[in-house]
This record gives sequence, structure tokens and C-alpha cells, in this order.
Amino acid sequence: MTTVETATTATTATTAGSVAPPPRWAVWAAHLTTLVVLPSGLWRIALVLGFPAGYQDESFVDFQTPGAKVWMLTLSVVCELLAFLTIGLVQPWGEVVPRWIPLIGGRVVRPTAAVVPAAVGAVALTLMWASVPWWWTYPHVDMTDTGNIVVGILYQPLVLWGPLLAAVTVSYYRRHRGPRDGQAAS
Repeated sequence: MTTVETATTATTATTAGSVAPPPRWAVWAAHLTTLVVLPSGLWRIALVLGFPAGYQDESFVDFQTPGAKVWMLTLSVVCELLAFLTIGLVQPWGEVVPRWIPLIGGRVVRPTAAVVPAAVGAVALTLMWASVPWWWTYPHVDMTDTGNIVVGILYQPLVLWGPLLAAVTVSYYRRHRGPRDGQAAS
């Protein structure tokens, strides 16, 4: 083992205590959250860069204002960053705040501080994106026929965001909960 690997292993062991490593499926699910958000974000970035991306020319004019561009770019970045936070539920930085973060760096993350926001987010995201599978049943008069199909496809993965976050959150909670009744703490 190299010095870096030894130091990392020692740090993880001392900071994470007796917390079991996350199951492989949870690690995959956490990383998948960043990918399910990506297609819709890239579509919005295409709009910001001046591509109509499925909109009719007269409707696309609304997206050319500076305010609309800032909003779409901000929305894309914030969504991706929020999805990235899911990875913290399966990584050491979800158990101990990285030292480079001012004021709180190096502190142990209380499980409740991670589980409650993640669970609320999972419910909100599930409700928010629940209607996306019916995208094509809603009128989109400002889009071309092809654009309507493509944008609908790009937004479909968002349906998975809430359930994936919920599954990873449950895994995190199970690994970090205290000893159950009748079990002695070691």
C-alpha cells in the first residue's frame, strides 16, 4: 500500500468510526444521479449558446434575453451540483466535512444533517418530475414536432432522480444509525 492509500485508509477508518462501507449498488446509484440530470442541463446550455434546440424561431426569441440565459445556466449548474451531493452519501466527505471548507472543515457530519435534507429532496424531486413521462400528452405549441420528441426524451431521466436519491439516502441512514434496541454499542 502506498503512503497516500495508507493515510486515506487511516483517516477514513478514524473519521467514519465503525460505519460499514456503502453497498456497491448505492455507489452506482449515487453516481447515476449526476447522469440523469445531465441531458436536460445540456439542452438548456444549448439554448444559452444560441441553438433553438427544438423551439420554433419566434418562440426561441424569449430565450435570448440575458435574464433567461442566466436563469437557464444557473438552473443547469445548480441541478448538477445538487445531484453531485448525492455522491457525498457514499463517500468519506459525506461523513466528515473536507478540511478545506472554512469554519466547519474536519467536523463529523451528523447523520440527521445529511438524511433529513436528502429525504426531503428525494420526495420533492419525485413529486416534481412525476409528470415527465406524460410529456407528450401536453401541448407544446412553441416547439417543433421533432423538438417536442427530443426534449421529452432528454427530460425523461429526471424521473429517476428522486427515487435514486431516496435509495441512496436509505442506504446512508442504515449505515449510520445507532445501535438498535437490544444491541450493545461497541
